[in-house]
Amino acid sequence: MPLNNWLCIHPSSATTDISDTVSLDNRGLAYGDGFFTTMGVIDGQILWLAHHQQRLISHAEALQLELDSHSVMALLQTHAEQLQQGMLKLMVTRAVQDVRGYGYVPTASGSDCEIWLKSSAMTVTTTQQLRLPDGCSIPMQPISSAICLSSQLACLPPPLAGLKSLNRLDNVLASGELQAIKAKVLEDNIKPSISEGLLRDMIGRWVEGTMSNVFYQLSDSPLSTLSSEKMSSEKLSTLPLYEDNTNYLTTGQWYTPSMAKSGVAGVMRQVLIDALSTSKHPVIIRSLKDEDLPQLSQLFFCNALRGVMPMSSLTLLSGEMVILSDSNRI
Repeated sequence: MPLNNWLCIHPSSATTDISDTVSLDNRGLAYGDGFFTTMGVIDGQILWLAHHQQRLISHAEALQLELDSHSVMALLQTHAEQLQQGMLKLMVTRAVQDVRGYGYVPTASGSDCEIWLKSSAMTVTTTQQLRLPDGCSIPMQPISSAICLSSQLACLPPPLAGLKSLNRLDNVLASGELQAIKAKVLEDNIKPSISEGLLRDMIGRWVEGTMSNVFYQLSDSPLSTLSSEKMSSEKLSTLPLYEDNTNYLTTGQWYTPSMAKSGVAGVMRQVLIDALSTSKHPVIIRSLKDEDLPQLSQLFFCNALRGVMPMSSLTLLSGEMVILSDSNRI
């Protein structure tokens, strides 16, 4: 399979480049009628294979699409072996319908889908690895900072909330806002350290990043070991968040916002929830509200390609900054 080209892998008779076959009637293009997932590949193996397969199953069921997850994953593994290291992006759309407009026929043909695959060579691993309680390791990105964005996420009804659907306009606009902030930082000759933006939904609850899920700890939590310790961002950046240190994940109580009304229930989010489910302090699903932000003591974002992205600070909409591992604002 040529790199960086889209290939139709289902129906099997349509194994040609997307530029030769895609129609403007494609329902993913016309209505966002479908979903996607992005998979990292290392040494010819798809990372978090079972979690990605579960996404295929749950999303196909939610959107009433007919999809054989076992055969799709087997084909993906073949492409992963050819790629060796990089990224596979899978996009699933409902097949073109005989009826006009949004509707689809309530028959087998109404559940038919087209599946597209893109293979890209890239470096997935980092020099830092964080070991999970179950013995698996995930990438640990360098410590950076985050900022609260004014863009908001749409609230969706079940079963659409939490899906990685093709309807991502709220994330598009939020990512544009973040890129504008980064550009301004460069223009002002300030060393860029902002790597992610925190997003709230239309209800006003903080849900996720522009491309990631978020986990946090609170300084007033009875399980927080850092609530009484004053620590600067400079000192935080020297913490040993590496392969032989699981304390980062297992010390203190971690929370993550619910995906029941908005956001994307990411693969890495579920990996971490599962990994900590049998630990002393399993992850608690909890809303993140405005009044919680000054009380944050730890914060990281995560996704299936980048792993864990720890933050040293969070800039609020007011311009004030929360130094993480310190309950005070500056």
